[in-house]
Amino acid sequence: MTAETSQTLDRGLRVLKLLADTDHGLTVTELSNKLGVNRTVVYRLLATLEQHALVRRDLGGRARVGLGVLRLGRQVHPLVREAALPALRALAEDIGATAHLTLVDGSEALAVAVVEPTWTDYHVAYRAGFRHPLDRGAAGRAILAARRAQASEPAYTLTAGELEAGACGAAAPLVGVTGVEGSVGVVMLADSVPERVGPRVVDAAREVADALR
Repeated sequence: MTAETSQTLDRGLRVLKLLADTDHGLTVTELSNKLGVNRTVVYRLLATLEQHALVRRDLGGRARVGLGVLRLGRQVHPLVREAALPALRALAEDIGATAHLTLVDGSEALAVAVVEPTWTDYHVAYRAGFRHPLDRGAAGRAILAARRAQASEPAYTLTAGELEAGACGAAAPLVGVTGVEGSVGVVMLADSVPERVGPRVVDAAREVADALR
């Protein structure tokens, strides 16, 4: 800690990070041990975070991340979209297909940024705000594949006709971006994805990940 930082705020943020890393919540004792502070300090931190709905405690007394974090998280989408647009524009123009950035929203894939090519006669109409299950479509499947692989380098996923008849897609996951789980992809009207598209999508996903770090 330096003279310019707040120890209490630092501890509160560490509590949120610890809770975000567990699916089962943590007790006051567990948080106390992980933070290296006494239980009274943890009680005060949790009470303050609860007032802002950033933490909730279940009937068993285990602390979990609260719904207030979701409200903060929604404000991240515009920032992520802005950072991703240059790479998406380049991808759409290069491939001649609709490019998109998709983020995880609960059990669904949510398109938060979409760029259509300017020079093609026709392309798939795909809009920001479009949702679909994670296990359908290239964007969601790429995210699920990254969860299973836990690899440092992204690999692309191809699908055909899963979200729209006559359309196929390619997507690659964002890798190495703390707090953001998503993918970059393209969707096109074709029977199959051309060979060069997959590697190009991987490059675009890497560019977006670099912009978000």
